Amino acid sequence: MAKLKMGIIGAGGIAQDRHIPAYLNLQDEVELTAVQDLNVERAQEVADKFTIPLVFQDYKDLFAQVDAVTICTPNKFHSEIAIQALEAGVHVLCEKPMAITAKECKEMIAASEKANKQLSIGFHYRHTQEARVAKQAIINGEIGDPLVCRMRAMRRRKVPGWGVFTNKELQGGGSLIDWGCHFLDLSLWLLGNPKPVEVMGTTYNRLSKTPNQLNEWGVFDHETFDVDDHVTGYITFENGVSLMLECSWSANIKEDETSLSISGVDGGLSVYPFELYQAKYGTFFNGEAKFASDADQAGLLQAQNFVASCLGEAELIVKPKQALQVTRLMEAIYLSSETGRSVRLD
Repeated sequence: MAKLKMGIIGAGGIAQDRHIPAYLNLQDEVELTAVQDLNVERAQEVADKFTIPLVFQDYKDLFAQVDAVTICTPNKFHSEIAIQALEAGVHVLCEKPMAITAKECKEMIAASEKANKQLSIGFHYRHTQEARVAKQAIINGEIGDPLVCRMRAMRRRKVPGWGVFTNKELQGGGSLIDWGCHFLDLSLWLLGNPKPVEVMGTTYNRLSKTPNQLNEWGVFDHETFDVDDHVTGYITFENGVSLMLECSWSANIKEDETSLSISGVDGGLSVYPFELYQAKYGTFFNGEAKFASDADQAGLLQAQNFVASCLGEAELIVKPKQALQVTRLMEAIYLSSETGRSVRLD
């Protein structure tokens, strides 16, 4: 069987820690062919470390050598690179978020459809075991019609003190677009991607704008910090479902918390850890299953699904129009916070 020739665009931490190791575990299906980075010395170091034969400084030079690319650059460049790759006839797996604006996302989708090439986004939490079990439970009708979804992606004092995470021009935002987006995507997917109607959001960064920060994840400049470190939101959908969200890089809370729960007409569930709550047999029934949530395993399953879809053997689990909805809602949350008003969606 012919192998899919894969190129890596952006040789930073997410490429080295998640995507490249995943593809190395799929060597019967994937050949890591090339790596690109504006810092060509770093690209060469990564190529040497993982035995990748080709190194490029200009990503456009890479397209002729590969069948697919994985984009691991700052958010600002996602749409530009993805569109050019698709126009060159190359499949694309792009790190989350899909892009900074919904307009850019739509342009990426149009390029994918025109080129008839796969486009997927790195929302790997869909591939965790808990999420897959929760999805199947909802499909099986265990909770009936969903009513209310609650998601919290809370870190105590963990602003990323590396890379460009706190640079609004390059990233488009902070804790929401970097961290909360995973659980917003997961919530929408579990709910069946209902049509959103209205969005209310509030963003904060007062904690990170004060000097002498206590931060567990390195040092950052409070004077240049210009993104959100804490976000709250409330979203209503056409089918009557409501979603409450909170995410933070830097909150004065007891400890980190990652939680997602859905209450339905016939029951409810929690995803992390997976638990099922139902009124059965004249009493309250609480079913639970313990899983060791594994980001590496989820990354491998994400890579497997993308590669199989490129080879025509599977359907994408993360579809681009679903990823567009995540960006559209984040854009609305930021706009609501700026204007102090809710945002109605067409």
